[in-house]
Amino acid sequence: MNFHLFYKVNCKFFFWAISLFIAVQTSQAQIVNVESARMQSDTTGWMGGSKVNASLTQSVARVTGLNAEAHLQYKTKSDKSLWLILGNYGFLKGGTTKYISNRFIHLRYNYKVTSWLRWEVFTQWLNNLITQIDGRFLVGTGPRFKIVKNNKLRLYAASLIMYEHEKEATIPIIYEEGIRSSSYISFTYTPISTLEIISTTFYQPLFKNFNNYRLMNEINVKVKATKHFSMSINWDYLYDQFPAGTAPRTTYSISSGIQYEL
Repeated sequence: MNFHLFYKVNCKFFFWAISLFIAVQTSQAQIVNVESARMQSDTTGWMGGSKVNASLTQSVARVTGLNAEAHLQYKTKSDKSLWLILGNYGFLKGGTTKYISNRFIHLRYNYKVTSWLRWEVFTQWLNNLITQIDGRFLVGTGPRFKIVKNNKLRLYAASLIMYEHEKEATIPIIYEEGIRSSSYISFTYTPISTLEIISTTFYQPLFKNFNNYRLMNEINVKVKATKHFSMSINWDYLYDQFPAGTAPRTTYSISSGIQYEL
């Protein structure tokens, strides 16, 4: 994305443009949408893909931005076990100042119990400058249910439980930990072979205080251009009732990019 600054550019417009870029480009990276990363295939063995969004703007100062995602999955020959590895790195830098910085890595194991029930175990680490999380580690487990699956529509729901330990990027440093529910409902709609729409909604209340919750919705629209390349548009919305530090309760982003799949 390039900023279009008309006529004279001054610092006021420059920092307004930075704010706009943050609102549009930043990935929440707090709740990872695993559903959008699952690759539906009968093929066993390794599969994977990557996606990169990049930008460069020169005005009062040079503004560079990058958001890179990668995922791998491995399905065993018995079709009983599925391993999924996700990673992300993103930043926005204006001059020598970094406005956005986020990273995460996610590992998940999925075991097929019946045709409609799978059991999942997962762990994750992330940090996010915008939401003032210096580091958040979690580990969890629970069932995932297949509700509908046909050629055009797949509908899933899950009710998971996870332990969470968080270090906030605040002064003084604050540590938080607790056990949360992590329930979600997700659908994938493929009206034609070159168009895929994925929507996932998460609800994550703290067991000891249900007023402490997070709500996230992500919509991903992917249009396949060639066998390996696709164009995508992404919408992310996150509401955190008790965010870290002075971070806002509500954050959202709209982004687009190119995706490569093996």
